[in-house]
Amino acid sequence: MYKGEVTPQQAYERLKANPDAVLIDVRTQPEWAFVGVPAVERLLRISWQDFPQMQVNRDFVAMVQQAGVPKDAEVLLICRSGARSAAAAHALTQAGFTNAWNVSEGFEGDRNEAGHRATVGGWKKSGLPWVQN
Repeated sequence: MYKGEVTPQQAYERLKANPDAVLIDVRTQPEWAFVGVPAVERLLRISWQDFPQMQVNRDFVAMVQQAGVPKDAEVLLICRSGARSAAAAHALTQAGFTNAWNVSEGFEGDRNEAGHRATVGGWKKSGLPWVQN
């Protein structure tokens, strides 16, 4: 099991407080391009699943290691709503990373009663910095 869950606000505060912390956005390239990404200095974009088949990226852990993330670094993982990032945090923990955290509400949060995201929880709804290409 990974270290635990943090809210988007807590993740942002940890990134500001710890210069060695890193945020890994595990969504897909289309999500990064069309939905946006957190606007933080130490952001890595490494997909947990390969688009469009959406099969687990077997190279995920190796890609994190190749990016130079130390196994004892505070690693915060974010996806759309918290499910993929939880799986990615678990995989990193299984690979020996000791401080992996899931951003529980994700970037867009859950759907509202009309089926729309970014209105109930999530990085965007929390008013945290983000950019869209």
